[in-house]
Amino acid sequence: MAHRTQFTLTDDQYRRLREEATRTGLSMAELVRLAVERTYGARSVEQRSRALERSFHGWAEHSEGGRAYVDGLRRGMAHRLDRE
Repeated sequence: MAHRTQFTLTDDQYRRLREEATRTGLSMAELVRLAVERTYGARSVEQRSRALERSFHGWAEHSEGGRAYVDGLRRGMAHRLDRE
């Protein structure tokens, strides 16, 4: 069952929604439905917990720890700034 609703957007929100509809070929209504589903989707607590658990293991593929990685990035930025 579908429900029809009406709401007010600011000029900027409407412009962005219209531009995205043009860019993607989707209707503005479909874009709103997708945004509602992404934001308020009916995910269970178990699904959210599994997604969070998977994200914790994302760094396991790297050979260095997070701190060493960030320190290396900082050294690289400092080196570039010294040259400028």
